[in-house]
Amino acid sequence: MKKGLLLGLSLLFAFVLSACGNNDISKETGSQVLKVGATQVPHAEILNYVKPLLLKQGVDLQVQVFQDYVLPNRSVEEGQIDANFFQHIPWMETTNKENGFHLVKVTGVHIEPMGAYSQKIKDKSQIKNGATVAVPNATSEITRSLLLLDANGVIKLDNREGEKTAKNIVSNPKKIEIKPLEAAMLPRVLDQVDLAIINTNYALQAKLNPTKDAVFIEDSKSPYVNVLATKKGKEKDERVQKLAKVLNSPDVKKFIQDKYKGSVVPAF
Repeated sequence: MKKGLLLGLSLLFAFVLSACGNNDISKETGSQVLKVGATQVPHAEILNYVKPLLLKQGVDLQVQVFQDYVLPNRSVEEGQIDANFFQHIPWMETTNKENGFHLVKVTGVHIEPMGAYSQKIKDKSQIKNGATVAVPNATSEITRSLLLLDANGVIKLDNREGEKTAKNIVSNPKKIEIKPLEAAMLPRVLDQVDLAIINTNYALQAKLNPTKDAVFIEDSKSPYVNVLATKKGKEKDERVQKLAKVLNSPDVKKFIQDKYKGSVVPAF
């Protein structure tokens, strides 16, 4: 009888420990912890803005800042963090395919229109023959950059469907050279190239104003909506759903519009 009671208590204790491990409680706030990875601008800024709103709902949002586009997805896949907020769907789908990850969209939040920047020209008509154009080196971002160049008449692609590489360029009247580089490096090489196509989060970190400093930029119809993402099976987690609802609230829409003034556009 005693052995049965002890075994039952042991199993109950193990279950409680397991439950606590999956839903950590913050010692400081007494609320359920939700760990979310993000790049600094604008994602972490938006998350930090909603922290007090979530805390009122019993969720202690802990934001982990990443400086690249690789580790945030790996950290979610491996369970080191619960979700992330830094990427658009084409990037997520490519990362899943290339690495065998299982990330899914929870909700769309905003669009960061990608822009072309230069320290040498002010207008696309000034692009010289043989100009070097630096672009982010990830597959989805090369596609996005080539589509932007195509939309502005710098090059012509065979079509605008699917993934694109330099092989899809059918007309290159200025004979520009496409130079893929790590996305975070692009603002630092502006003085070394004629044009650089830079993701808005890195442009903002470099104190570039997309609506004022870009030679040309995507319009608000861009399909590259930045999303809150998590691992498949966790998208219905109550903490994640609370965050998704807050990120799509009128309060956050106003915050994005007031703070970023068109360089980041609400997608809800």
